[in-house]
Amino acid sequence: MSVHPIPAAEAIRRLHEFSAVIDARSENEYAEDRIPGAVNWPSLNNEERHVVGTLYKQVNPFEARKRGAALVAANISRHIEREVMDKPRDWKPLVYCWRGGQRSGSLSLVLGQIGFRVSLVEGGYKAFRAAVLAELPGLAERLRFRVVCGPTGSGKTRLLQALEAAGAQVLDLEGLASHRSSVLGLIPGQPQPSQKRFDTLVWERLRSFDPARPVYVESESRKVGNLAVPEALITCMRASDCLSLELSTAERVGLLMEDYDFFVRDPDFFCQRLEALVQLRGHAVVERWQALARSGDVETVVRELLEKHYDPGYAASIQRNFSRFGQALAVAPSDRSMGAMGALAQQLAAAG
Repeated sequence: MSVHPIPAAEAIRRLHEFSAVIDARSENEYAEDRIPGAVNWPSLNNEERHVVGTLYKQVNPFEARKRGAALVAANISRHIEREVMDKPRDWKPLVYCWRGGQRSGSLSLVLGQIGFRVSLVEGGYKAFRAAVLAELPGLAERLRFRVVCGPTGSGKTRLLQALEAAGAQVLDLEGLASHRSSVLGLIPGQPQPSQKRFDTLVWERLRSFDPARPVYVESESRKVGNLAVPEALITCMRASDCLSLELSTAERVGLLMEDYDFFVRDPDFFCQRLEALVQLRGHAVVERWQALARSGDVETVVRELLEKHYDPGYAASIQRNFSRFGQALAVAPSDRSMGAMGALAQQLAAAG
């Protein structure tokens, strides 16, 4: 048999050495978060895990283990037939489950008996999660951030996209969080990942960056939708150099009409989301905005949202939270288009 337990931190360092990373947990556990690049070979699927857990609680552990063993054996057989028959002798998988116990151990045992060199993550996903959280502060602190600031609609996300296309290093927290950060920032059809998944995605991006080059990031608050930005990262961002992105009000309104076109196309959904502002702006104001949206005048609603909701608190908030904003470099694209953002990004990337 050729099964070698390795610590989670070592497994992370050596991820590139393995032919495959195999997550032996259920589909739901895998979806919540996973080691980068992992594929899901459930030793027990969602329903089977529930059945075994119920037997454990309502009958006894011995009966649960018998039923679990039969289900695991059948599932491993299917995985072998489907995934392993074409693998060469030098195929080297890394396997894990929740705590490096029975589910991954059973799969590793069979693969090892076949003759593959199998590595088993000690402590499983739980140990990987601890390693991610332990590494995040150091990864953030070694990097030099440039924070793209600007009021709502000034094109911060577009500039980040253009910077990435120009070869700059970019940390797009809103992209990783599947949310546009504001109270209206929910993206239809794109549920946010779990907090664990978001942390792993941030960690994965941070560890990919070259510390010798700046990393551009948007001036996010502590939360992006329902997800919290890692504390060490937000602390580093708030102490970093800033860019102040400037765009006229008319261009900002046009940009928001383009980027939030699903509100333009679905006024009822827009009105539903506006309900979240009642506590801050009052029933009368929100009801007026809803009436305008239903009449097709979304542009007026967007302009008033900027003037009455977003802009008033922006200046004070950015000064309070980003200590170097007072020395920010002002940058202004010629308009809101991606072409103009691309030209600005090329200038910034060339200047280093």
